[in-house]
Amino acid sequence: MPAETDTEVAALIARLRAGDRGALAELFDRHRDKLRRMVQLRLDHRLAGRVSPSDVLQEAYIDALKRVDHYFDKPDQPFFGWLRLVVGQRLADVHREHLAQKRNAGKDVTIDAPAPGTDSACLAAYLLGGLTSPSHAAAKNEAYAQLEEALNQMDPVDREVLALRHFEELSNTETAEILGIQPAAASKRYVRALARLKQILETLPGFTDGA
Repeated sequence: MPAETDTEVAALIARLRAGDRGALAELFDRHRDKLRRMVQLRLDHRLAGRVSPSDVLQEAYIDALKRVDHYFDKPDQPFFGWLRLVVGQRLADVHREHLAQKRNAGKDVTIDAPAPGTDSACLAAYLLGGLTSPSHAAAKNEAYAQLEEALNQMDPVDREVLALRHFEELSNTETAEILGIQPAAASKRYVRALARLKQILETLPGFTDGA
């Protein structure tokens, strides 16, 4: 039986393994909010109005239906981690389809890598959307460029821990599992990343500290 601490989740996975595809819908719904936050953070801001997080999740669910047998090839992985991988791969496909020659779509989601790199452009856009914006577009664009540059200077793993904990709102244990590091290391990196983010935000005129 795949490793899951929640008894109800384990029972759903057992049903899924027995061929009950309805159990996948229930499992997906249990994790939908976390997966939506992941997509909202990492979906390229240039696709606003063209692709919604709901679109990505709907396609990812279909992918999961087709590939669910693959999950049982590695039964020790948490089911959420597998779902997140499926969603991440779908998100990369969406970027590749819509932004073909404009960027390396692999940058956006490298979930199965030991030290994935959060896309600083997406993180900057997310931060600007959540903070008090300057009144003029030119000032906002300048702040965006400054913020993206500063985020690029952060340690990639620290930046990813920040994305997972602070913006995707995952637990420290989930973050450590995704990154393949110890929980204690994930916790230390999170504290360090939050402090660095605060320093970055304090350099941007016209913004309040939303971290």
